[in-house]
Amino acid sequence: MKTIPEPLVAASLATARWCAGRRWPVHPLAAGRKAPAANCIHGRSTPHSSAACPCLPAGRWCHRSHAATLDQRRIDQWWGTHPDFGVDIACGPAGLVVIDSDAHQTQPHIRDRILPGISIADYVDLTGLTNGFHTLAVLAALRDQPSPAEDGTTLRVRTPSGGLRVWYRATDSRRWRCSSGSSRGRVLAWQVDVRAHGGYIIAPGTTTPDGTYTPADTVREPATLLKWRAQELERTGHLPIVSFPAARSVPPRAERADLAAGTDRDRTQRMLASVLAPVEACGRASEGAGFSATLNRAAYTLGGRVAAGRLYEEEAEQALAEAAAATHLRHQRRAEQIIRGGMNAGLRHPWGTR
Repeated sequence: MKTIPEPLVAASLATARWCAGRRWPVHPLAAGRKAPAANCIHGRSTPHSSAACPCLPAGRWCHRSHAATLDQRRIDQWWGTHPDFGVDIACGPAGLVVIDSDAHQTQPHIRDRILPGISIADYVDLTGLTNGFHTLAVLAALRDQPSPAEDGTTLRVRTPSGGLRVWYRATDSRRWRCSSGSSRGRVLAWQVDVRAHGGYIIAPGTTTPDGTYTPADTVREPATLLKWRAQELERTGHLPIVSFPAARSVPPRAERADLAAGTDRDRTQRMLASVLAPVEACGRASEGAGFSATLNRAAYTLGGRVAAGRLYEEEAEQALAEAAAATHLRHQRRAEQIIRGGMNAGLRHPWGTR
């Protein structure tokens, strides 16, 4: 395994402080990895959510964005004790929307998935369209706008794999959703990911064994999310879907109030534990033993409960991500795609109506 040079390891604390100074809550990445550091005393055998976890009250990192902090003393403690940790930013609490263009050189298999919702005629020659930079440029050209990849007014970060992450600051309180450019669900463009609420982004300057996440130029602050880009995100489903509650004995408003007040937490935790138990079991089985199908079923089920008003979407996505991370950290990107696809399918079928 590649190692990270000592001077870069020592810089992790400075990076975490720098991010917190910009009001971007941070949490640790495991040493030499792109996955959050594990620190839960419950282990894999007891599925639970952040609300039931003792790590956070005790000042330990755990449950990804739920542990993200701006507290300089906690940051000094975490990265001072573990200088080899990387730095991850919780996009939602930071008010960030990050457009991530991949640079994987491959041809799209399905024409209709290049720009979802925008038809590309069969006579259009797509030779040379091989990555996210190209599809993002095509989308911008159709809107008579410059490509975000060429936006020199905002922070842009090059990834070790050759991709580019373009950072923007949300201008309102709408909770923009994440997406994956290879998903069959919501997508801005082929090979273009979006990181927002429920998502995490590696801080610029962070070094992994694959390389360093390097700013593309001297700009270090995100610009505001322009109107046309916000409109494209909204058009492609990056805002929460309106739920249609299923019939129940308790009025919807009363049940939502109970959820917000925490009086229904025990029932919610039991439900999450039951749905996620098969996913957790994959961590105790041989590598890849039905993991994708199991995670997809769990995501579909929780998506249905979200659509029925029985669970908050962010809570469901968080619980699924934590269960997946506890079992197959090496497949984080694939797990994110499965979760979003399953959730999107479940959201179209409110639990209790099928």
